[in-house]
Amino acid sequence: MGATGAGKTTITNLINRFYDLADGKIRYDGINITKIRKTDLRRSMGIILQDVSLFTGTVMDNIRYGKLDATDEECIAAAKLSGADSFITRLPNGYQTMISGDNNNLSQGQCQLISIARTAVADPPVMIMDEATSSIDTRTEAIVQQGMDALMAGRTVFVIAHRLSTVRNAKAIMVLEQGRIIERGDHDQLIAAKGQYYQLYTGAFELE
Repeated sequence: MGATGAGKTTITNLINRFYDLADGKIRYDGINITKIRKTDLRRSMGIILQDVSLFTGTVMDNIRYGKLDATDEECIAAAKLSGADSFITRLPNGYQTMISGDNNNLSQGQCQLISIARTAVADPPVMIMDEATSSIDTRTEAIVQQGMDALMAGRTVFVIAHRLSTVRNAKAIMVLEQGRIIERGDHDQLIAAKGQYYQLYTGAFELE
């Protein structure tokens, strides 16, 4: 976590090798990521972003995009895990409902739930969630958060967030400022330290 421009998204872009390090090393399971093929590296990671990209096709097609050889049953199981199944089954044609690429017939929260289901069907060992709930209303956020919590179980997850409620349960919280990690620990440790995280959490100042 950290203010806009602190370097949060840059770190995840480096992990994905969207661009490579000029200096230093990133190790992934002990392996220098420059020794891992980009396709293999990225296949092992699921990414859920703030801005969701859906394409024109059925809901089922959009979920299956996470794993092109997934069966209908696997796609439905992923939708149930992510919390998307309940709204999908209420659509005019359920999983066969056509949606347009500009998402004009679904809410932002529904689009996000489909993107979480898409990640769930790929079943990656590592996930990156970049501000995944920041553009969703509070009521929908609770449903999306439940879907993300279910998906996080048993995985390594990088969560980039402004909202402190999103990161509170993390095993390791890193507070960034101007590209550097200035605090690291779990919620209780950082509260006890009474540093920047404590000030943010107690509302002493806002990130934005």
